[in-house]
Amino acid sequence: MPILNINGRDLSVDAPGDMPLLWALRDHLGLTGTKFGCGIAFCGACTVHVDGKPVRSCSFPLSGAVGHAITTIEGVGATPIGAKLQAAWVSVQVPQCGYCQSGMIMAAAGLLNALPSPSDEDISRGITNICRCGTYTRVRTAIHEAAKA
Repeated sequence: MPILNINGRDLSVDAPGDMPLLWALRDHLGLTGTKFGCGIAFCGACTVHVDGKPVRSCSFPLSGAVGHAITTIEGVGATPIGAKLQAAWVSVQVPQCGYCQSGMIMAAAGLLNALPSPSDEDISRGITNICRCGTYTRVRTAIHEAAKA
């Protein structure tokens, strides 16, 4: 059984290695904050961090996660950047339907880890997640707010 380090805890997963990480998280570990959107790594709803870098978990095999630190939306708030982003998301009132927001926050945390003070252009280039409600302006504002916090 593969052992995964998820949100700082080692957890065993009784699942095949070729299963997408998304389904191991949701169906086997009950971490349902990471959402299924498109299944082809396009929309970003399934974004998690592997060793601090954003990945689309719907196309990332479980076997690729073994031996790496995985952070999900359930754990990102324990990081300084994640806590700032979550506070900014509330302050700016980013979500409408909220479905894409866990992936958006994970992508934004990855961006701020790489670029602590991103420009608007950096945000446009770095946040490729899709929001059906069109909250992109508020996402940008929240990222800038978190970067200044």
